[in-house]
Amino acid sequence: MAASRGSGAGDARGFPAFAARKGGRARGQSFWARAFTEAVEDTWPQEEPLKQGRAVARTGRIGPLTVSPGRISAQVYGGEDAYTTVVTLLELDEREWELLWEKTADRPAETQALLAGELPEDLLEAVEDARVRLLPGYGDLDADCDCDALDHPCPHATALCYQMSWLLDTDPWLLLLLRGRNAAGAVEELKSELLLRAMAGDDTTDDTDDAADAADAGDAGDAGAAEERGAEPAPPGAPLPGVDPLAAWSRPASPLPDLPDLPDLPAGTDEPVTGIAADPLERLVADAAHAARGLLAYARGLTDSPAPPLDRWQDTVRIAATHPDPRVAVRLRESCGRPAQELDRAAQAWRTGGAAGLDVLERTWSPSAQERARARAALSAGWEADELPQLEVRDNHWTPAGQQIQLRLGRDGRWYPYRLRAGQWWPAGPAHSDPSDALADLTDPADPAGG
Repeated sequence: MAASRGSGAGDARGFPAFAARKGGRARGQSFWARAFTEAVEDTWPQEEPLKQGRAVARTGRIGPLTVSPGRISAQVYGGEDAYTTVVTLLELDEREWELLWEKTADRPAETQALLAGELPEDLLEAVEDARVRLLPGYGDLDADCDCDALDHPCPHATALCYQMSWLLDTDPWLLLLLRGRNAAGAVEELKSELLLRAMAGDDTTDDTDDAADAADAGDAGDAGAAEERGAEPAPPGAPLPGVDPLAAWSRPASPLPDLPDLPDLPAGTDEPVTGIAADPLERLVADAAHAARGLLAYARGLTDSPAPPLDRWQDTVRIAATHPDPRVAVRLRESCGRPAQELDRAAQAWRTGGAAGLDVLERTWSPSAQERARARAALSAGWEADELPQLEVRDNHWTPAGQQIQLRLGRDGRWYPYRLRAGQWWPAGPAHSDPSDALADLTDPADPAGG
């Protein structure tokens, strides 16, 4: 999870320069934009730099903005001069983030909104409960500019803050990025807090802390009892009594299991484990199973490398395919920027094999001659000679002549069944390691969708 938290230059986001605005409001209009602007104006109350900053913000003389943890920066142009302007905001430390998510998890409505990708207004109440700062305040907001202005902050710095409020109009999550967490990292940390509570079977942070304290006290008591018996406590890293480290190290490794089918779609429950309608526990379990399956495929040599991080489209398809709430898929169809049928087909492909199944749908590749020969041998072994249909082979697509069915060989070595529907090939079931089994499923006369 640490890689996704967002606390370095790798999380910097760039935004194109704003065009000149003639008149109009210089302050952002959304809740978070207004809250940010008010906090800046309260922290820097001198009216003249603020007034000049609003004017500079509208001129179109500020270059592209970069927003990163603890920092907003841009070039500001004045005549023939260009000034580098930086506004800094202290990042929250690890303990402050932990406190914030603990207090947020106490609020089901705010938690549900965050998990759905929204930044709710009432999050500020959780921030206050955690006694941390999300908005700028005295002592944690500063500015630096290489202009010669006598005022601090200078108009260039305040202009940068006003333009930051314009960015918050469209993406309020940038406020969390300024404090040190990108959106994905923030949501993952909140999910982790919910998962810990679910695993503990406990709804309150206090009870969780009490349990941890009791466990610590038990460890200390065991150590004290050992001392009373005259025995020295085992040092950290010492081998367990009765275990031969050399024998354990030389023991032959157990064979890896076969690649399992993908986990079923999480079924809805009447009462979420966490007590929150957008219950993340089953989603986390399903995601972990997908990730473990990908690592197993790599360990067995079925893939050349571990699965790379998902891009935006792949992650959209993953959520549409695996989220138990059907309303999520409806929202994704409306907002993904692609035809709804394309997302439905991609989601169905994901359910057949995860990212590998989606790759089979969207990309073709050319298997080697040896791979094609092995496939023909497997088909021949699983079928009577007079029953095996004639197959037209094109790249990794194997199509029985005159039928509306098809097998596709994935890069993971598995065979994916397809059917032709309204002129498009649609995934028709889970992948198989044996092509004869996949073809048998497609041609099964008992299958009402069979061809």
